[in-house]
Amino acid sequence: MLMRDVIPHILNRGTGQLAQDQVETPPRKTFHHTIDIYLKDSNAFMNTYFARYFEWQGICRERWFHECIHGNLLAAGGVFVTKRAHQEYVEETFPFQRVDCYLNTFQVKQCSAYLLFRFCVDERPVSLGYQQIVFADKEKRIARFPKEIVERVKEYEVSAPVLAN
Repeated sequence: MLMRDVIPHILNRGTGQLAQDQVETPPRKTFHHTIDIYLKDSNAFMNTYFARYFEWQGICRERWFHECIHGNLLAAGGVFVTKRAHQEYVEETFPFQRVDCYLNTFQVKQCSAYLLFRFCVDERPVSLGYQQIVFADKEKRIARFPKEIVERVKEYEVSAPVLAN
């Protein structure tokens, strides 16, 4: 089981690209998606609504799956269901900044995986988060990922180094 201490260790250091000392096994691939912040994304003080980062997790996840894993998830035999989501605020962002979102996977299992999100502006982390997703078939029952999807998802997987107590 993934504990709250493991994911921050992977996410909290460095910029969008994971440093060698952050992971035991670096991913073969890291997905990158860019998001522009607009006035609609900010409050009266011109800083970005926290909820936008959850929305951007979903956008990044959809784009990653479409471009890198499978063009049509339903044709692949199912859907991703979000079981758990978390987002940490690191630094303010403002309208007309460009946010780089980096996505990797973690603890890819038969029916579930974690998606790690690192949002950066000018290579500085501004928000860090994750989702635990499970795969469900067309009848909305938890199911195994199709083999070809697991292989592609694992290309983005990182493994955490052993943490000393």
